[in-house]
Amino acid sequence: MTTAHQLRLIDGMRAREFPVERVRSGTGVSGPGYHTAFLHADDDAWDEDEDEAARLEHRAQCLAEHDALITLLGARWGEPQMISLWSAQERMMSGEVIPDPWAETAAGCEYFRLWRIEERWIALGLCLEEDGPGCELTVVVTEIDPP
Repeated sequence: MTTAHQLRLIDGMRAREFPVERVRSGTGVSGPGYHTAFLHADDDAWDEDEDEAARLEHRAQCLAEHDALITLLGARWGEPQMISLWSAQERMMSGEVIPDPWAETAAGCEYFRLWRIEERWIALGLCLEEDGPGCELTVVVTEIDPP
């Protein structure tokens, strides 16, 4: 997915109404008060025999997409806030109910860049596998305040 396509997807998410019930789409999940999309996701596990250079290139591409989107969205809406969902993860483990989409995303992405535009939050998260090439770039559009 190109950066231009990612921006069109984000704009479309901002314009769409939220569904009454949770539904899956080709790019993510929507529910009451939110849309999520996976802009860059690893579909297949990496094989042990996979070329290390290919793994590093894959990770570098994901990081470049993340940085490009932050730059472009920042040009539109200003500097984003950076939020950590670490405390939300800890609170969920202690039994607290965190509303979606934050409960879903807290499990995968520790940090998000966050903009408040009109009555909606736009959050961009980068989830990196600690010791591997795994990378996921997630965007959330929601009217639900972050935890």
